[in-house]
Amino acid sequence: MMVTGHVFIATSLDGFIARPDGSIDWLLALDGQGEDHGYEDFIRDMDVIIMGRNTFATMCNYRPWPYTRPVLVLSRGPSLGLVPDYLSGQVEPCDTDPAAVMMMLGQRGCRRAYVDGGLVIQSFLQLGLIQDMVVTRVPVLLGEGRSLFGPLAGDVSLTHVSTRCFPSGLVQSTYKVAA
Repeated sequence: MMVTGHVFIATSLDGFIARPDGSIDWLLALDGQGEDHGYEDFIRDMDVIIMGRNTFATMCNYRPWPYTRPVLVLSRGPSLGLVPDYLSGQVEPCDTDPAAVMMMLGQRGCRRAYVDGGLVIQSFLQLGLIQDMVVTRVPVLLGEGRSLFGPLAGDVSLTHVSTRCFPSGLVQSTYKVAA
């Protein structure tokens, strides 16, 4: 069974997903505004979440743990094994490459994976493992930080599916990754 990768992520207007230190305080400031940005509908159809070590480290600071799906944390560093006790059974460290991860998940019966974190998204895109992306632009300029998209070996063609605007000023676009 082939697992498909899907992205649901927010960026500042200048393309950053986090401050240089990994903080997403500018994004969390939007919580509680009562707008449904489609995350619940998106996550409902996902079997698993794949994220990088940096994203995991940032999200460990937020309690309660915000994810209801199993989480695979990709990393090749020594901190890979440091999963807090309160996340035992919910988070699985993994030190393999994206293609092998997708194969392993397929063998487990997964169909759809939420791919999160800038470097992880970049590596999955380069290997053609992302099927579609929902990118929400937040009306704030950070000036510097962690970029959603980095250098690529070649162009990644996208097909625009839809765009919607929210009263808060967020603009959300959905793209299919062209095969």
